[in-house]
Amino acid sequence: MNDDLNRLGQMTPPAASPEARARALSLAMQAFDGAENNSEAPQGTADDRRQSSILNRLWSPVMNRKFLAGSALATLLVVPAAAFLTLELSRGGLPVDTAKPAVVSAEQETKDAGTDDSQKLRAESGGNAAPKRSSAEEIAGRPSPQGEVAGALKKQEGGDATRMTAQAPSDIVAEPLAESMPADTSAQPQSLSRHTQGMILPAPAAVQDAMIGGQPASGDVFQQQDESRDRFAAADTNPVKSVATDPVSTFSADVDTASYSFVRKSLMAGQMPDRDSVRVEEMINYFPYDWPGPDSKDEPFKATVTVLPTPWNANTRLMHVGIKGYDVAPAAAPRANLVFLIDVSGSMDEPDKLPLLKSAFRLLVEKLKPEDTVSIVTYAGNAGTVLEPTAIREKTKILAAIDNLQPGGSTAGAQGLEAAYSLAEQAFVKGGVNRIMLATDGDFNVGPSSDEALKATIEAKRKSGIFLSVLGFGRGNYNDALMQTLAQNGNGTATYIDTLAEAQKSLVEEAGSSLFPIAKDVKFQVEFNPQQVAEYRLIGYETRALKREDFNNDKVDAGDIGSGHRVTAIYEITPKGSPAVLNDDLRYGAAPADAAAAKPSGELAFLKIRYKQPDGDTSSLITMPVTQANAVPSLEQAGQDVRFSVAVAAFGQKLRGTDAVSAYPYGSILDLASQAKGEDAYGYRAEFLNLVRLAKSLGGE
Repeated sequence: MNDDLNRLGQMTPPAASPEARARALSLAMQAFDGAENNSEAPQGTADDRRQSSILNRLWSPVMNRKFLAGSALATLLVVPAAAFLTLELSRGGLPVDTAKPAVVSAEQETKDAGTDDSQKLRAESGGNAAPKRSSAEEIAGRPSPQGEVAGALKKQEGGDATRMTAQAPSDIVAEPLAESMPADTSAQPQSLSRHTQGMILPAPAAVQDAMIGGQPASGDVFQQQDESRDRFAAADTNPVKSVATDPVSTFSADVDTASYSFVRKSLMAGQMPDRDSVRVEEMINYFPYDWPGPDSKDEPFKATVTVLPTPWNANTRLMHVGIKGYDVAPAAAPRANLVFLIDVSGSMDEPDKLPLLKSAFRLLVEKLKPEDTVSIVTYAGNAGTVLEPTAIREKTKILAAIDNLQPGGSTAGAQGLEAAYSLAEQAFVKGGVNRIMLATDGDFNVGPSSDEALKATIEAKRKSGIFLSVLGFGRGNYNDALMQTLAQNGNGTATYIDTLAEAQKSLVEEAGSSLFPIAKDVKFQVEFNPQQVAEYRLIGYETRALKREDFNNDKVDAGDIGSGHRVTAIYEITPKGSPAVLNDDLRYGAAPADAAAAKPSGELAFLKIRYKQPDGDTSSLITMPVTQANAVPSLEQAGQDVRFSVAVAAFGQKLRGTDAVSAYPYGSILDLASQAKGEDAYGYRAEFLNLVRLAKSLGGE
């Protein structure tokens, strides 16, 4: 037996025939296919095509080439290599280009749409029942290719550091392989580029290097989808009310302008604004109007009322109310004790946030008087005092403190407020202006951050005479709803600063109205005469509505008006007997007790304004009847400022999707505003015309 074995060992084996090699290769591939079919689906693919079938198409041409057909040794080398590569791909050990082709056939879409629930679940979980992992976790936990595969990878010199090239044999074309790879977008980066000379594979280390703050870096490997997290308080548009059942309208003053600036930033970015971000009254009140003002501060307001035809409805009219506050001379302005409460959290590390904020405060410092004081508190993780109360005469010290601010950390907003109020109390000026200027993108994510908790804190502090104003910055993370809550309950204003020009307007040109209050808790109430007016609708002020009984209740908080502030309110009213009346008469409505003897009244409405002095607790009352003497017969006969403010009101309603102006085109708004532009020293009205043009284009009109 041993001799036979020795003789056999010394014999030369016969050469394998091409048919035998082909059968061996076919059996080997079938064995792999069979093993794959009897096991769980490979992790890392959501497609119904087996990854090993790709290797069949890839390696079959190679194996049939003459230079391999004549060599049994080559067969023995190639088959294990093919098996190893197939196994690694099946296990998900090798990353591949999984981006779907730009064009998907209708047949493939139908096939994808018909995937049963079990297939969808398997696709969402990466191909098996294991919990889905994030891209970073998958990269960190993925087994590193070893041996021959690891040696085939090399970094591209001078190219994208987030990519690596797997060098393929020159006889193998990588393009068909990349195009035929199944798509698994749940675990692989999007839009992997391809080269005609090789297959592009993301290297785990390089991918991790490309991640900045947990987010994909820019480049052709990753495409980051911007998702806005801006938050706005939702409010339904004011309805049409019947004078017969609801003749009284009550609301709080609003001199904020944040909405207009945010709408402008959205349109300039090529996007229609979020409807909830549009507060029509803030858009109207953004512009300076030349309403006549009071003669003395003893009566801090003067109202001008104009009744005119409605541009968007021939069967209704507008009742336009313009209020101008007493303008305090700069020399007579009281001393100011200001605390800059500045958000320096990580979310502020953007060009339109902290850098713009610093430039804005530098402008404000230049505007203040030498005896005014400034303190600086920052918050990010923990609140800290950057600058103790310092007189403006030490301007260099204040500006240096502003310039040295750096972003980083989370957002301990509530803790920052406490520190700011403490400094304001420390430098309190009796009879002067004591105000905190909160500058932030609105992200309060550490500490007691609920709106109600912060509201309660601010309400308690304002009773001590320390008011709070808010300066908002940036997009994508802006909490407008919270900013409105803070400003309204802090007896202050809310401003949104999107450019340095806006900072100049808000903090320099309008510094008196922003800093120096002339009245607080200002409320408006209008009673309509049912003999003259059938219906009415207040344009804007949805978030400022008050109950009828709140008007005479001095415990109810309302808006505040600063030196020289202008407040404009517009009602759309439907005259008695107009075909535009929407509400039917009540079947069981009670007629006046002595209807026949009732004297006709020439009054359309009666306007009442209630306010308190900045340091007072008891309100005073101003009244004014609205009669036909306030009416003009045509739109052209109304004042320039009246017409321009009406155009702004139409634009705001259009952006909110208000039904009343749905048929009134942007082109008509543009014509109305253009004809009423008048003098425009600062270019605000010209800018408005451009915004209307942008909205017209974006809206597809």
